[in-house]
Amino acid sequence: MSQAGRLLVATPLIGDPNFERTVVLLLAHGGEGAFGVVINRPSETSVHEVADEWAPHVAAPGVVFVGGPVGTDSVVGIARCVADPGPSFGRLVGDLGTVDLHRPPGGDDHPWSGVRLFAGSAGWAPGQLEDELEEGAWWVVDPTPDDLTTADPSALWAAVLRRQPGQVAWFANHPLDTSAN
Repeated sequence: MSQAGRLLVATPLIGDPNFERTVVLLLAHGGEGAFGVVINRPSETSVHEVADEWAPHVAAPGVVFVGGPVGTDSVVGIARCVADPGPSFGRLVGDLGTVDLHRPPGGDDHPWSGVRLFAGSAGWAPGQLEDELEEGAWWVVDPTPDDLTTADPSALWAAVLRRQPGQVAWFANHPLDTSAN
């Protein structure tokens, strides 16, 4: 079953420092593997430095996000569609989609809001994500409309967990270093 459009939230069992306490928006998932971007790792690189023409359209904090360890020299733009997007928007799920960063963003009448730019991505070979899910490395949860554009992305991991039912919510308070308890 495809999990595209859902969030992968790293559990304490993740075992890979690239993904510790990350929230990944899964953009594609199928027989050929899975692809997504980490949405809670802002960098210190301003969007002005990378894609100046897009800077007026990005959601605060106005920086490029570290989308994952793969292809860090490429940038993926994701936004929420607010009108007929035309050919510069590739719908992913609901009103979320990719924006074509090679086309100029246009004036104030752009059809999307809350643009975020991600350098790099996360990818899984066929069956790899399923194995990681079976091992308990990820929780798969539904996103809320504000997850992509939260003003406090560094707090997103805990915020997503807090809204989950049952014991999963308890992990929002899980210490980074359990030996310090």
